Amino acid sequence: MKRLWTPAWIARHVAMVVLVVSFLGLGWWQVARAAGGNTLSFGYAIEWPVFAGFVIFVWWREARHALRDSPDRPATPAPPPAAGPGPATATPAVRRPVRVSRVPAAPAAEDGDLAEYNRYLSWLNANPGARPGDYPG
Repeated sequence: MKRLWTPAWIARHVAMVVLVVSFLGLGWWQVARAAGGNTLSFGYAIEWPVFAGFVIFVWWREARHALRDSPDRPATPAPPPAAGPGPATATPAVRRPVRVSRVPAAPAAEDGDLAEYNRYLSWLNANPGARPGDYPG
């Protein structure tokens, strides 16, 4: 809880209160204008309290996030590794691109545009850092 009383969080609390009070005041002002005959103000009278609710929602979510990542919170123990075949120590999964070295066989009767497009795709695959405008064909 102490984490929410740093200078940055005090500024956030003050900003939240100022925004909510201002938005609700603007909503009340629009209600008064709508009562005076300005029909467009009915929409704004609904819109400003929604803005105030959104500010409260974002402030609440950020406060929960800050408390969840608090360093003084006790750490939860890691679950034991699942028993089964494989290495004794778990390694993190790493995504690596798949490089296919073999070229698939072309169909017997192929459309000319399709063949050109397939050559273009093969060139893009063989040159991963190239842009489509660099294609020599």
